[in-house]
Amino acid sequence: MESPPEKKSGPAAVIITGLSGSGKSTALSVFEDLSFFAVDGLPARFAASMADMIAGEIPGKYAGIALGMDLRQSGFADECSAALPELANRGFAPYVIFFEAGSEVLLKRYATTRRPHPLEKEGLGLEQAMDMERRRLRHLRKSADMVVDTSDYSIHDLRRVILNKWMMLSRQTRKLKIHIITFGFKYGIPSEADMLFDLRFLPNPYFVSELKSLSGLDAAVADFVLKNEPGREFFEKLKDFMRFILEQFENEGRYRLTTAIGCTGGRHRSVAVAEALAAAFKAEEYTFTLEHRHLDLG
Repeated sequence: MESPPEKKSGPAAVIITGLSGSGKSTALSVFEDLSFFAVDGLPARFAASMADMIAGEIPGKYAGIALGMDLRQSGFADECSAALPELANRGFAPYVIFFEAGSEVLLKRYATTRRPHPLEKEGLGLEQAMDMERRRLRHLRKSADMVVDTSDYSIHDLRRVILNKWMMLSRQTRKLKIHIITFGFKYGIPSEADMLFDLRFLPNPYFVSELKSLSGLDAAVADFVLKNEPGREFFEKLKDFMRFILEQFENEGRYRLTTAIGCTGGRHRSVAVAEALAAAFKAEEYTFTLEHRHLDLG
């Protein structure tokens, strides 16, 4: 699938897609609560027609449209690619949000719900169907405005994450969106990361008695990490590197970059650096979303 068209001002047209069982229905309900006109299972070729039908009631009755789409429709990926410029030409701002989860997590969810996978009707077993779905949607995932891995979220956590990420994404001023995940290496590396930084070389506030119970969200921890060496020098070099790499990705036509920043427990060093990085680039009009995945586990 080709990269999405340049975003235009106007009401949002959100296409919610991804792997079956990954939480798309939950996402659609979140947008419905945000006063979006929400439709599930709409063939992608009808997206522009739906936009025409509802345009007169935006912004009076609805904030935008949210369309749940998946492989239940044949030719879905190609039709979705064609639908994006059609929506933009009608004055809508199209977004693609892609949901996924680990294979083991999806298997457990199917075992719980006992529902068949959409591709099992093609004579495939469940695991084969899941693998086939990943392959068919890989290009759509690559060009999505946002990718959400729901493996570690309860339904209540997921609703909150979707809302927070959407509120940040919808305020974008540049086309490249940067999602930063902080994490603890002892809990596992985020699978969706495009780039990863290991901060375990920095002095650890965990071993300072007055800082141990705090987090990287606290000024005392941030000062300890960023105002002493080698943290101060590292952060300046990190900003220079990110400024360079973001310009290259944007020039290449990328719309999304997920960066993981890790330390031992994901509570002190990674959080402090990620918060400072997002604040430093705020003036440059990039959209940064932050997810402190393991903050409360330390």
